[in-house]
Amino acid sequence: MIVKMRKITVMLSRKETDSALEKLRGLGVVHVSHLRKPYSENIDELSGKLSLTEKSLESLQPSGRQEELEDEKVDQKCAEILKLEEKREKLEERLEKLNLQKSWFSKWGKISKSDLKILAGAGVYVGLYISNVKELKKIDKDRMIYVINKSGKILHLAHITRDKEDDLRKESSSIRKAELPEMGLQKINSEIEQIREEISNTQNLLENYGKYFEGLAGYRDSLKKRIEFMKVKHGMFYEESIACLQGFCPVKLVSKVKETAEKNGWGIAVSKPSDDDDVPTLVENPGWIDIVKPVFNFMGTVPGYKEFDISFWFLVFFSLFFAMIVGDAGYGLIFIAATYLLRRKFREAPSEPFSLFYLLSGATVLWGALTGTWFGSETIARLPFFDSVSIDRIGSFVEGSQDFVIFLTFIIGVVHLSIARMMRAFNLINTLKAISELGWVAVLWAAYFLAGMLVLNRPLPGFAVPLGITGAAAVLLFSNFQRNVAKGILKTIGNLPLDIISSFTDIISYIRLFAVGYATVVVAAASNEFAAGVGLGGAWGGLISATILFAGHGLNILLCLMSVIVHGIRLNLLEFSGQLGMEWTGKKYRPFR
Repeated sequence: MIVKMRKITVMLSRKETDSALEKLRGLGVVHVSHLRKPYSENIDELSGKLSLTEKSLESLQPSGRQEELEDEKVDQKCAEILKLEEKREKLEERLEKLNLQKSWFSKWGKISKSDLKILAGAGVYVGLYISNVKELKKIDKDRMIYVINKSGKILHLAHITRDKEDDLRKESSSIRKAELPEMGLQKINSEIEQIREEISNTQNLLENYGKYFEGLAGYRDSLKKRIEFMKVKHGMFYEESIACLQGFCPVKLVSKVKETAEKNGWGIAVSKPSDDDDVPTLVENPGWIDIVKPVFNFMGTVPGYKEFDISFWFLVFFSLFFAMIVGDAGYGLIFIAATYLLRRKFREAPSEPFSLFYLLSGATVLWGALTGTWFGSETIARLPFFDSVSIDRIGSFVEGSQDFVIFLTFIIGVVHLSIARMMRAFNLINTLKAISELGWVAVLWAAYFLAGMLVLNRPLPGFAVPLGITGAAAVLLFSNFQRNVAKGILKTIGNLPLDIISSFTDIISYIRLFAVGYATVVVAAASNEFAAGVGLGGAWGGLISATILFAGHGLNILLCLMSVIVHGIRLNLLEFSGQLGMEWTGKKYRPFR
């Protein structure tokens, strides 16, 4: 549920601004909205210090006994850390270049510019070239050419001649001359060792600064609070001796702000937010629904204040989508075991992600059991117990079941999307526009029957066409209803055909639940078949088969989880939310505290 907000305006004496903000921050319930762009040199100075502190922390890891760090010494320590980090980066960059030069000798051998100068002094000139087998055949056979290295069709050549001006590139434009490194191999190796030692010493110095990690982290957090305080202060409106602050507060907490205002003699005005206000969004749900919150946090999605909270429906249908996409009860048991072990390891972590994964894993086991899918093995599916709990109409290894599962995905799609339209109709219950939303429900069901006919050759019910026409007429008449009916119809009719087609394709898109789930079964079955084909006789055969099973099912599980993100989340955040008209443009409620 999206919590109702109230707009709070506080008026107070300018001279008591700091103390008033401290009290409001202690209260911790008002999401402050700046009345002007907050700017001061102090904010810039603090932001600069914050940037240096955060960069310093990126270069450190906590090490040794942590020591306290006085605020006055932080800038100095940060400068020292960043100087060491800059030195390390330059050394590593130099090391990378030297290693690249060193790799040159692995292709050309131990040769240097000084060696070539000595030979040139004796009247022997050596040129190094890169060519291919085809071009080499074109070169005059009388030339002294040696193949130093061959990599595929690429040749590294040495051309020896008495003529200083003799250049192989005259023979073919495809032949390239190779440039020697400035330093010889021995000198490069020596410098590499020296740089590695310098990097090690620099790293040791940085590790020594790790004893200040917690002190720097505390200073960083303190800076963030000070910056926030300064932004709130300088984002207020001032007029002579009066200061004005504005923000938003949940309805149930407004009384706390009023009490504080009365106690301190501030002026306060409380009102409903207007359409132009940028109201933050606070979503509150019972704990059993709140377990879906990690998914929204992962996606970074926040509904607008006037949009819908779809947490409940997202949880219900996401669990179903997850189960159908993964589709394997064996994988579901693995997920349950992994969730249990991770929960034991991370006891202090929030419980929501683990509760959510228990639910998703349980749903997967249930769906897998009903479809008779256990690690993609038909043999396991035919065992008496597993066979008794499966349903042939949706069985993974039952011939002809695929059409019914596709039909089932269309039913899920039309129900899912109809719920979205019904939510919109309920939200518009006191307006004629609610009728247009009910019209869309009729259009969706007509599209569902059409999808069954076109994709599965199911007969089109006689009422499907009248249902679609009636729904489209309701949409046409009531989407933009006004006194001038014709004008309202003209406003709607332009987009109506495309919107109807979009609703049809939205329902068709739910076929992905079948397609991805079926692919999971096929990959699992193929892994089993491949492993069995290797042969289980003997230790080596068993080891190879086990490796194939582990790699095949491991990859399949990884692909399943990726598919859940791509398809399972998409059906909720695009198709379902699209029917709701949601844009996910909200900003999170962050109270000044």
